[in-house]
Amino acid sequence: MTCSRAPLPPSYTECRRVARRAASSFYPCFFLLRQPRRRAIEALYAFMRHTDDLADARGVKDRAAALQDWRGGLEAAIAGKIVRPAGPAQKILVAVADTAERFQIPHRHLFDVIGGVAMDLQPRRYATFEELAGYCDLVAGAVGRACIRIWGFCGEEPVEPARACGLAFQMTNILRDLREDAQRGRVYLPEEDLARCGYTEADLAAGVADERFLQLMQRQIERTEALYARALPLAPRLAPEGRRMFLMMVQVYQRLFEMIRADPARVLSRRVALGPVEKLAILFRAVAGPAGGGLR
Repeated sequence: MTCSRAPLPPSYTECRRVARRAASSFYPCFFLLRQPRRRAIEALYAFMRHTDDLADARGVKDRAAALQDWRGGLEAAIAGKIVRPAGPAQKILVAVADTAERFQIPHRHLFDVIGGVAMDLQPRRYATFEELAGYCDLVAGAVGRACIRIWGFCGEEPVEPARACGLAFQMTNILRDLREDAQRGRVYLPEEDLARCGYTEADLAAGVADERFLQLMQRQIERTEALYARALPLAPRLAPEGRRMFLMMVQVYQRLFEMIRADPARVLSRRVALGPVEKLAILFRAVAGPAGGGLR
């Protein structure tokens, strides 16, 4: 039994403000959804954005405490104990808790996001791809499984293709940000792959783009291609409204991945990103095209 609901309109308004302020490449695709799905996605996005901000803004000790407090706040919001949100953070928690209730999002997905972000507070390494996939499943797979609840789906919940898609997206992010992460002491590539290719963390931080690096990247590219292929069954399982948003996100990520695949060494010299014209073209295709189709 929960307590009385907190005032919801101001809470969702705060989430919309966060989404707009972040100027994410994906914010325009939110408008492919009608209410209340749009405000639910905005609430989920604001929750993820605030979680990431807590992990990046302070010293390690303070960040750990902040994430623990955030976890406690989420528990309180889910229990209906935040009746009068005291500020922006509590408004986000109230909105995402309401979204979880309305769209039957398992609460563990929200807590998994916090747990995944907490893993980045201390430098860590991943011995195998299986270990890396476990991390990716927390920070991205859990988000994907929450999104499909908001988008709507037919038949049984498409958990596996949603998980594969989340992993594919996160691997694309990891490959794009390789050098930037390494310079901050974060190396996400499996240690077994580095050893097999004879490539070191020092090489990565220095931006060494030799045959060893290309061999290392090829292994990651093949894995990521396989993940995109495993995500294929997801699009036709989604409700038409959610499918449009999903396909736009896929087109953005697949285009980034194609740029990396065509020139792997590029990630060591400059950031791989889509230009504004290309982003607009993807948005236009999502709005003007049919809601059918799937991944390429």
